[in-house]
Amino acid sequence: MTHGFGARAPAGGEGSGRAFSAKPTVLAALTLLLFVAALGLGGCATIGRDFPAARVGDIRLQQTTQEEIHAMFGEPWRVGVEDGQRTWTFARYRYKLFGQPNTRDLVVRFNDQGIVVSYTFNTTDLEEGLPRR
Repeated sequence: MTHGFGARAPAGGEGSGRAFSAKPTVLAALTLLLFVAALGLGGCATIGRDFPAARVGDIRLQQTTQEEIHAMFGEPWRVGVEDGQRTWTFARYRYKLFGQPNTRDLVVRFNDQGIVVSYTFNTTDLEEGLPRR
């Protein structure tokens, strides 16, 4: 029988006598603590990777190929499927301890031939604004 965190069962009692293990919980707590510490010490945390948002205006529906998207933006940060269509996501999320976050993301959807059928671009940077066509 366990009598608290890390306690051992008494000899002859229930259990194998091994200490209680909370490794996943401890690991999650340490990860969160390190993230908060990094945010506090550095003042910011970045998730994803930067991409040239100015090139978003160069995307042409039903014309731009997957290879051209790769040449413009590099490796996608995430890949997936939406409504049966392959998606590539390019994203950079910058969070600050004080102040507003600065985020941008681009989700590109391809048909089975690898041609862009739609895309979505969002940003919190009002100076960056929408890409020009």
